[in-house]
Amino acid sequence: MKRKRIGILGGGQLARMSAYQAYKLGFEIAILEKEHQSPAGQLTKFDCAGWMNNKKIIQKFIKDCNVITLENEFIDYRDLQYIEKSGKRVFPGSKTISLIQDKFIQKKTLQKNQIPVPNFIEVKDSSTYEMISEKLGKKFVLKSRKMGYDGYGNALVNNKKSYEEGIKKLSLRHSDLMAEQFIDFQKELAVMVVRTRNEIKSYPVVETIQKNHICHTVIAPARIENKLLNVVDEISVKTVEAVNGIGIFGIELFITKDNKILVNEMAPRPHNSGHYTIEACITSQFENHIRAVLDLPLGSTDMIKPCAVMINLLGKKTGEGIIENYNTALEDEKVHLHIYGKAKSRLGRKMGHITMVGDNLNTILSKAKKIERKIII
Repeated sequence: MKRKRIGILGGGQLARMSAYQAYKLGFEIAILEKEHQSPAGQLTKFDCAGWMNNKKIIQKFIKDCNVITLENEFIDYRDLQYIEKSGKRVFPGSKTISLIQDKFIQKKTLQKNQIPVPNFIEVKDSSTYEMISEKLGKKFVLKSRKMGYDGYGNALVNNKKSYEEGIKKLSLRHSDLMAEQFIDFQKELAVMVVRTRNEIKSYPVVETIQKNHICHTVIAPARIENKLLNVVDEISVKTVEAVNGIGIFGIELFITKDNKILVNEMAPRPHNSGHYTIEACITSQFENHIRAVLDLPLGSTDMIKPCAVMINLLGKKTGEGIIENYNTALEDEKVHLHIYGKAKSRLGRKMGHITMVGDNLNTILSKAKKIERKIII
C-alpha cells in the first residue's frame, strides 16, 4: 500500500506547520507554490513550482496527490472545481470556498442562516458616502470583497474625503467592494472549528489583540463570562455548518460593549489565532486539519494547562529572515519558539511566533511580552 500524499495549494507558514503534523502521522506532503523553497517547500522533495494558471503543472500535481487542501482562501473556487472534476477530492471543497472567499457573499450566507453579523451593504459605482452613511452610520469600514487579509483590504471611513480615498486605495487591490458597520467592540475573539463528515469539534474561545491590523497576541481562553463563551462556541459551530465546511476553520468575532456577539470573518484553513494549540492543546489545529482532510477520527481539542499565550514575531527590520539573538529568544526554558523559514524579513511581516502555557495567565503573559520585545528578526 502506497503512503498517502496530501497536496497543499500554497507554501507559507500555515502549510509548513500542517506539513510537520502530516509527517508525524506518517503521511507525505506535496507543495504547490509560485517558486521553490517556500517555507513549506523546504520540508519536502515534492516541492512544485507553478500555479493554477499552468494546467500542465496542475495536472501533474493532481496526479501525484491522494487528496488536496489549501493554505488560503484566495484560490478561485473555479480552479478547485477543475481539480474536483479530475476526480480528486479537495477539502474545503469548491462550493464552500465559493461562499467564503467573497466577503459580501460570505456575509449574506451567514445572515441567511441567522448568524449575527454587522450590518453591511454592497458598494456600487453609483454608491456615495451619503447613501452608505444613511444606512450604516457616519463611521463605517470599506472592505475589499476578495484578497483582503491582515487589514490590507480594509479602510476606515468617517467622512466623504476618507470614503473617496478608501475607494481609490482598495480598488487597486480588488474592484469589488462592500461597506460594513463600524463595531465599537470591547474585545476581538476567535474560535477554531474542525469538521469532518462525521464529527465537529471546537477549540477554546480565545481573545486576540491586534497590532497595526495584524494579529499580535492570542490569550487562551478568552477573559469573558462562561455563558458568553458558550454563545461564541455555538455561533462558531453554526458558522462552519452554514457553509458545509470540511477541514479546519478560523472564526473571528466581536463582543460589543453591550455583550452582543457578531461574526466578523471566517477563514477556511488553519488560522493565526490557533497557533497556540500546538503546545497548549492535546491535538493541534494543524494535526486536526490533516485528520479532517483524510476523514480520520479527530483528536481532542482540550487544553493541557489552564491558560496559554501566543505572540507573533513580526519583522523588526528589513533583511535576512533570521533571528539575530537566539540566546535571548530561548533564555526562558518554558518558551516555545517557532520560526517560519521565510527568506526575507520586513517591518510587520509574520516571521514566527512564541507560545507559553501555564497555570497563571498574568505570569505567562508578562514573560511572553518581555521575550517578544527582545527578539530581533
